[in-house]
Amino acid sequence: MARPDKAAAVAELADEFRASNAVVLTEYRGLTVKQLTELRRSLGGNASYAVVKNTLTKIAAKEAGIDSLEQYLSGPSAIAFVKGDPVEAAKGLRDFAKANPVLVVKGGLLDGAPLSSDEITKLADLESREVLLAKLAGAMKASLQNAVSLFAAPLSQTARVIEALRQKAEADPSILAGGAGTPAAVAEEPAAEAEAPAEATETEAPAEAPAEGTPAAEATETEAAAEATEQNEG
Repeated sequence: MARPDKAAAVAELADEFRASNAVVLTEYRGLTVKQLTELRRSLGGNASYAVVKNTLTKIAAKEAGIDSLEQYLSGPSAIAFVKGDPVEAAKGLRDFAKANPVLVVKGGLLDGAPLSSDEITKLADLESREVLLAKLAGAMKASLQNAVSLFAAPLSQTARVIEALRQKAEADPSILAGGAGTPAAVAEEPAAEAEAPAEATETEAPAEAPAEGTPAAEATETEAAAEATEQNEG
C-alpha cells in the first residue's frame, strides 16, 4: 500500500476508534465473503464490521490513545466498531459464532475499558437497551396507575383521611413539618400524697368518766360521804 493510502487508512481507523463507544476484535479466518456479509447484518444498525491490517491498526489505536488492543492484533483480523448499544452487537457476534465456529472473538473495549472474550459473551447475555427501557416504562406506568387510583378515591374517603390528619396535626404540630410525630411522653408515677396535718381546730375528745371500781371513783365516793356527814352535824 502506498504511503498516502496508508496514512489515509490509519486516519480513518483512528476516527472509528474515537467515534465508537465499543470495539470488538475478531479473527475471521475461514469465513467466506457471503458469511462476512451475513455477519455485518447480524450486528445491527449501530455497528460496522471491517477487515483490517494489524500494523496499520496498531498505529491508529495509538493515535486514538488506545494501548490495550495490541495483544489481539495477530492473524487475520476484523473489527466491529459499535456506535450505540453494545449489547445488540455482542449478541450478533455470539449467535453468529455459534453457527460459524471459525469466527473467533478475541477481545475489545467498552467505553475505554478493556474487555476479554468472556466478558463480551457476558455482555451478550444482558438485555438490550430497548428491552430495559420497555421494562422501565412499564414500571413507571404501574406507578402512575397506582397514583391515579389514589387520586380517584371517593371524596368521602378522602375527606375522612384529611380530617383524621387535621386532628392528628392539632395534637402534634410536628407532623406538619414532615416528621413522624412527637413521641408520647412517658407517664410518671404520681408522687405519694403527703399526709394532711391534723387540723388545729380539731376538738379533742372529752375525757371519759372514770369507771366504777377504779381508785378515782372510790375517791369521789369518799368525798361525797364526808360532805354529807358535815351537813348532818351542822
